[in-house]
Amino acid sequence: MATRVLVVHNAYQHRGGEDTVVESEIALLRAHGHAVETYTRSNDEVAGLSSLALARQTLWSDRTTRELEAVLGNFRPDVIHAHNTFPLISPSLYWAAARAGVPVVQTLHNFRLMCLNALFLREGKVCEDCMGQLPWRGVARACYRGSRPASAALAGMLALHRGLGTYRNKVARYIALNEFCRGKFIEGGLPAERVVVKPNFVDFDAVEPAPRSGLLFVGRLSVEKGIATLAEAMRSLPDASLRVAGEGPVAGLLDGVAGVTRLGSQPGEAVRVEMGRAQALVVPSICYENFPRTIVEAFASGLPVVASRIGALADIVTEGKTGLLFELGNARDLADKLAWALAHPDEMAAMGRNARAQYEAEYSAEVNYRRLMTIYAEAMEHTDARHKMQGSRGSG
Repeated sequence: MATRVLVVHNAYQHRGGEDTVVESEIALLRAHGHAVETYTRSNDEVAGLSSLALARQTLWSDRTTRELEAVLGNFRPDVIHAHNTFPLISPSLYWAAARAGVPVVQTLHNFRLMCLNALFLREGKVCEDCMGQLPWRGVARACYRGSRPASAALAGMLALHRGLGTYRNKVARYIALNEFCRGKFIEGGLPAERVVVKPNFVDFDAVEPAPRSGLLFVGRLSVEKGIATLAEAMRSLPDASLRVAGEGPVAGLLDGVAGVTRLGSQPGEAVRVEMGRAQALVVPSICYENFPRTIVEAFASGLPVVASRIGALADIVTEGKTGLLFELGNARDLADKLAWALAHPDEMAAMGRNARAQYEAEYSAEVNYRRLMTIYAEAMEHTDARHKMQGSRGSG
């Protein structure tokens, strides 16, 4: 009998890659015959809440508890797969699941459990000052949205639920998106035996060989994405062509840069077309990325990647095999790598074929589904074992 799955997600006000990942996993499960129910809340609700009410919900949501208990009673899932729970769903989710005896699998899309801004980034540089301890430095520095009160509310949530043992005892399995991130989560205090790796995936058919030209950037135009470095590199490559799909607060950094064409936000199919015609995808991030879906899409499209040598990016992109790596924040080095890529189309085409092969081996829908089923089975076995242990203690 197919596993019954309740997917829980706190949707963002501005749709992003995480929301797409959630939808893709739901579709994948249903395509394989699983009954899937969803419990979602949206950050659009935040506008109607006072600061005090929002802070209270962040710590513990009575509404989430009440609504989840009803869903659990009616749907009776075998497993809960949680994605984002901040701020409205709250960790009360885990306690409601525990009372119902349903195991929780939590995908860690960012570093929110260890860092208030979820990026390990401060003033344009990697910051791990709060790693492994309560993030009071993050409160003093207003690391969450530039607000000390909001930062204090988030820090309070982390302090409360670390103290209650919520994160250590109420989650059967955590999913990290790669080994680098798994290491960071364990360093931050999550139990190593419960943190497993499952990357993001896409379901793309093989791309027909076609002429490729120019460079491509896909994503939010924000500080952590390295847009300043990208703009500076492009200024030294006046003959290069870069197409940019995305919008964001620092989009203006690309205005007036020769060779840059701003496409604005693009739907998925349009991005796929762009990936089928470019020579390389540029990922100049200055923060620890977990696993950009755009890289999976690029590999699936036979598109090599030029990325910053930082964190998981240096593990996902293999130098000279599936793309090129440049020194973090070094516009000169990025420009050199881009110039080389444009001057060596045959070598880049070979890297693109390698990228497609890696996609088929590690990031396809079927590979991902098999890994997900293993994780669900482990979570259910873990929870059954805990119940038996608690039962034997109670009868002793």
